[in-house]
Amino acid sequence: MGETRPLAVLLAYEEEAAIGRTVEELRRELPEAALLVVDDGSSDRTAAAARAAGARVARHPFNLGVAAAEATGLRYALRHGHPAVVRMDGDGQHDPKSARELLGAVERGAELAVGSRFLEREGFQSSAARRAGNALLARIVSSLCGQSVTDPTSGLRAFGGRAIPFFAERFPHDYPEPESLVWAHRAGLCVEEIPVQMRPRLAGRSSLTPWKSGYYMVKVTLALGLELARGRSRA
Repeated sequence: MGETRPLAVLLAYEEEAAIGRTVEELRRELPEAALLVVDDGSSDRTAAAARAAGARVARHPFNLGVAAAEATGLRYALRHGHPAVVRMDGDGQHDPKSARELLGAVERGAELAVGSRFLEREGFQSSAARRAGNALLARIVSSLCGQSVTDPTSGLRAFGGRAIPFFAERFPHDYPEPESLVWAHRAGLCVEEIPVQMRPRLAGRSSLTPWKSGYYMVKVTLALGLELARGRSRA
């Protein structure tokens, strides 16, 4: 018999200093959910700290990236029959209070609910350069999806219905968020954005350095731009 509880998945890489507090806060805010930490090949004590805080842990033998870590969480949910999954980062930037709101959207019929920092523009905001890059990606993704998308790089999201098996078996490489929205649209999944607030990291630093951020934005913008051009040429 499958699980009836939703599953909260925390993605973590080198988050020994933050993961324990993040797990404890999420357990307080969402006690009815099962909790899985996906340790994406950390060299520190991320896995031990997560277990000590009360989470189940799935470990990658080496760093595979955000997309693979997300897929590991979704495959775990599929294997154990969880009806819904909320995916968050283990560094504390994603407010656990938002998890309930995203799961609520899934219960109301959304198959992919995405937490947007920009629907209400409250809470912690990223740098001006990242906001500008996000705005460009938002315009491209909105054009490809045929609906307004304000925060295509948000990793705070919930999966339900067909989205769990769909993204458990296929995922874009590197940082999957913008491309996965296009894939969801093409698969006919119901996608909904929910206003959320972000917070500064509890500890550590982002794996996205300024150079990596710039490279990522250029690569994803080119890939989505090509998709947009192909769509217009077929029209």
